[in-house]
Amino acid sequence: MYVYGKNVATELLKKNKKIYKAIIYENFNDKFIISALQNLKIPTKIMTKKQIDEFAKGNHQGIILSIPDYEFKDLDDLTPESGQLPFIVILDHIEDPHNFGAIIRTCEAAGVDGIIIPKDRSVDVNSTVMKTSAGALENIKICMVTNLNNTIKSLKKKGYWIVGTDMDGTNYDEIDYNVPIALIIGNEGHGMSRLTKESCDFIAKIPMKGKVNSLNASVATGIMIYEVLKNRK
Repeated sequence: MYVYGKNVATELLKKNKKIYKAIIYENFNDKFIISALQNLKIPTKIMTKKQIDEFAKGNHQGIILSIPDYEFKDLDDLTPESGQLPFIVILDHIEDPHNFGAIIRTCEAAGVDGIIIPKDRSVDVNSTVMKTSAGALENIKICMVTNLNNTIKSLKKKGYWIVGTDMDGTNYDEIDYNVPIALIIGNEGHGMSRLTKESCDFIAKIPMKGKVNSLNASVATGIMIYEVLKNRK
């Protein structure tokens, strides 16, 4: 997988992650990245601006790295540190890689234990997700499952309360989150699927006072995550 951007490159190099090769712009001048590439003896190819622009097709900031594909975690790996209430985010067929990357960044910043995504009809971990997450992907656990509803049933058996998000529900600040929580964020266009919605213990509604009746998925995720944390505090 190719990833790009200074933040991503810096995070990977600091953690000494496996990097097959690097491609950099001929006038690239980030001293830390250049020094780290040299010290780690990572094969590096120099390109002109035109060449690297055609290769990356995105805001690469002059650096592209070839790395192994992302390794997903098992469901049992998404456990909190001792003494903390579990908190997992489930993405019900999120399709936009920018949304996914932003959600990863928020989850990592808030200390969420992990993210669950379905295998089908969902964005995968790719270069855009990695770039948008600004390196946070390296510090968050993501589990990919074949059947979301079976996974929800398994979480319920482990003691999780399932909180979905929808315009028809209880105000988000009227729910008690002082229990193990699995928060579900629905698809950008269709929201939660029917079976997923029926599996929820609570449906949380973010009040809307403007003329727009919905929020961007990553924004809604951020609001809900910090409401959970505020409630627990």
